[in-house]
Amino acid sequence: MSAQENKDLARQFMDEVWNKGNLDFIDEVTAPNFVSHDPASPENMGGGVEGMKRFTEMYRNAFPDTQMTVEDVIAEGDKVVTRWTVRATHQGELMGIPPSGNRVEVTGISIDRIEGGKFVETWSNYDALGMMQQLGVMDSSSQEHSEEASPT
Repeated sequence: MSAQENKDLARQFMDEVWNKGNLDFIDEVTAPNFVSHDPASPENMGGGVEGMKRFTEMYRNAFPDTQMTVEDVIAEGDKVVTRWTVRATHQGELMGIPPSGNRVEVTGISIDRIEGGKFVETWSNYDALGMMQQLGVMDSSSQEHSEEASPT
């Protein structure tokens, strides 16, 4: 696939899976040996197509009104970098955190490796601390204290 086709696939994935909740699309575009490198992902998610589905269901159940905006997409070779923003309301349990009803806005970046029209590997990093603060789980003053203590 060309870099443009990979970019189009990454955009389509964000729309179909995250915005529309179409988990069947995961079956179509995820390789059986798919590996996710997400430091904030619970260890019990596993890999492959089923691991991706479990991960997606966990977040979509917690944030059923998820709307992901693709801000930038850059591709080279078999890799696609997507910078995104998610806006959603916390309406279901998330990793033991009861629903808060809070609106969140979280930014992140994903790097996907695509082979033959299938996602085979992904590296994701997003503002998990900011999300926890918006959910009311973590106090934002702890970040302010660490910023005051850091040398400039």
